[in-house]
Amino acid sequence: MSLSLTLIPLQLLEEYKTVFNDVVKDSFENLHDSSLSIGDFSFYTSVSAVFSSKIEGEDIELDSFIKHKTLGVQYQPDYTRKIDDLYNAYEFAKSNTLSADNIMQAHIYLTKNILHPSQQGQNRKGNMFVMTNDGKIEYVAANPEKVDPEMDKFYNDLNVLLKAELSFSEILFFASMLHLVFVKIHPLNDGNGRTARLLEKWFIAEKLGSKAWFIESERNYYDYHQTYYNNIRKLGLEYDQLDYSQALPFLLMLPASIKN
Repeated sequence: MSLSLTLIPLQLLEEYKTVFNDVVKDSFENLHDSSLSIGDFSFYTSVSAVFSSKIEGEDIELDSFIKHKTLGVQYQPDYTRKIDDLYNAYEFAKSNTLSADNIMQAHIYLTKNILHPSQQGQNRKGNMFVMTNDGKIEYVAANPEKVDPEMDKFYNDLNVLLKAELSFSEILFFASMLHLVFVKIHPLNDGNGRTARLLEKWFIAEKLGSKAWFIESERNYYDYHQTYYNNIRKLGLEYDQLDYSQALPFLLMLPASIKN
């Protein structure tokens, strides 16, 4: 494969394809919408929004959110508003093409009740650290002066990949890699994980159509969220010293989401 990529690493692509299970493609083709999706309500968008939010520590249950969306059950606003915002971001993505501008628009939707409007849909200008629950630094993201140039490279690669003819396994590889590189740059003040998981699925939808929105990747990442985070951590503690040769366990979580 000859791709002019400036940031997305290719070193694991051939190994990934050798261990890729062809059953995944059959599983993808068998995906279909839920009978619970009625009118403007999408069951699988609810699954995506709820479990992507739960990964970030939101206290929300899928059953409650579905009752909120379909039956008008009213909960305290703080219980549902951030998940409503993320649901709206997914709905926006489903009806708009994947691009740098639209990713930032989706970020505006999903951080409506997280960030001040001045920081929504904008790259960060300050330092960024990922902290553990006990207050220890577990990852140092790209320095602020690097964020804009790194994201320029990221969007250049995204455009190249959107135009490229890719096999099914290559599409999943690059979807996961876009997810991973995005969270490692950590270009936003908040909502990086939510945006990256949406971006991953959005890329698949651009390449393979609407079945992509039925993939329960966010649920799988939540069900195995310690493994999810550990696989992200495997690359290293600082952006400038990341080792993408350690990314294969993370990359294989997406096909496992489809197969399961």
